[in-house]
Amino acid sequence: MLESASSSPNTPELRQTVAAGGGRRVELSGAWNLAALGQRLPQLRPRLAKYALDVSCSWDLSAVTTLDHAGALLLWRVWGRRRAPQLILKPEHESLFADFAKPRELPPSPLDWWATTIALGQQVIRLLDHVFGATALLGRVMIDAAGLVRRPSKIPWREFSANIFRTGAKALGITAIVGFLVGVVISYLSAQQLKQFGADIYIVNLVGVSVIRELGPVLAAVLIAGRSGSAMTAQLGVMRVTEELDAMTVMGIPHTVRLVLPRMIALAISMPLLVLWTDIIAILGGMLAAKAELNISYRFFLSRLPEVVPIANLWLGLGKSVVFGALIALIACHFGLRIKPDTESLGAGTTQSVVIAITTVIIVDAIFAVMFSDVGVFK
Repeated sequence: MLESASSSPNTPELRQTVAAGGGRRVELSGAWNLAALGQRLPQLRPRLAKYALDVSCSWDLSAVTTLDHAGALLLWRVWGRRRAPQLILKPEHESLFADFAKPRELPPSPLDWWATTIALGQQVIRLLDHVFGATALLGRVMIDAAGLVRRPSKIPWREFSANIFRTGAKALGITAIVGFLVGVVISYLSAQQLKQFGADIYIVNLVGVSVIRELGPVLAAVLIAGRSGSAMTAQLGVMRVTEELDAMTVMGIPHTVRLVLPRMIALAISMPLLVLWTDIIAILGGMLAAKAELNISYRFFLSRLPEVVPIANLWLGLGKSVVFGALIALIACHFGLRIKPDTESLGAGTTQSVVIAITTVIIVDAIFAVMFSDVGVFK
């Protein structure tokens, strides 16, 4: 025995001995945890570093009663951030050193412009890949739709009706609640400002144009993207996980005909009806708030509404909703068909589908607003 130390059983101790084969061995005993190492760390660290210089030395931790993350990290750093070549320890302590040995990817430094540029380029490549993939899927859908027009007997009518029911009829409740509350909020907040200028009657103009032209279509599209779009992506993703999509391919059933096309057409049909329903409920909420806040009668509100809101605003809102519905279904199916057969990809794909669909709806709505800025406006 070359060196030893003695103390209570819970005190961290180490000693260097001569093994049976003649080599050196460092034996650790006691409790090597944060509480026990606190006071003895200044004495133990230099001795550990000294023993670690001998790479042929073996380490025996079988007598260690308690070893926590702090004690294991101390030894790991002394060994040069690697496992000692000759190490004896208890099985319950293996997981601590195994966790340190796992490779870890550090986030790029804020000043690492090269890594940031690479990460940005990768994101742009992924975006372009999704754009090209969605465009190819749309082209395939249009080709298959033309083929179904020539062969009406192969049109999956049940898929159309089922998707219209799921995306349209089942969404009436949530769109009505949100539309009513939004109408109340817009009318109430607008009334507070209009009363200051004695322009109470213009509440009809503000609520009518904002709801029918913009808020109704966008609000319904965002709700449907979060509700029906995510459901479509998740459904196709589960079909990928359960290998139903592969089975359809083996049987020669095109995915676009049975899965994508019915959802796009169903949502393109459902969205204008949902927007019309949302407009009516939102205007009803605005009318009730105007009555309560400004004492504007229901008859006056309804009679003035068609005078101050040109019918072109309604057609513009319904036309946008058709585009929104088709885009939401296309994006949902695109991400659903790209999901890999694992649960992690299913969750990530569904999240990306909802985010991209909502973002696309807002971008397309902005394009419509610029293109048709002179439509439906009194001059």
